[in-house]
Amino acid sequence: MNSTDAENIGRWMEQNDRLARLLGMRLESVEPGQCRVSMDVTGDMLNAVGLTHGGATYSLADFAFAVASNSHGTVAVALTTQMSYPAASRQGDRLVAEARENNCGSKTGLYTIEVKTQTGRLVGLFSGTVFRRGEPIADWMNGGSSES
Repeated sequence: MNSTDAENIGRWMEQNDRLARLLGMRLESVEPGQCRVSMDVTGDMLNAVGLTHGGATYSLADFAFAVASNSHGTVAVALTTQMSYPAASRQGDRLVAEARENNCGSKTGLYTIEVKTQTGRLVGLFSGTVFRRGEPIADWMNGGSSES
């Protein structure tokens, strides 16, 4: 996959991931095996004590994970993930998730995603492993596949 193909895959995912759209996630950049995604924290994303809900931060990291791992053109699905929250973010913060590929095998891949505020404070550290299903993501992009 080249950068243009990875960009096309990322843009398709940005348009077709309903949760990413609902939360206002924006794909800022994508290259094979890496990407940057951002999201503004709104009042609807807060927990009971006024901090960004861990699920919102996780969702941003998970979407970056999905884009980075699928950017090679083969459908990749999560096998396992882990998330740590070293600091909190709040309403009005702009969160940026940067995904990078640590290992890209033919069947699995390992990724790390850092989520930071606009000031660079680390608020989430995500790691995940994917399974590569062996089917081209282009089949999904062309509307030809469905989950059975």
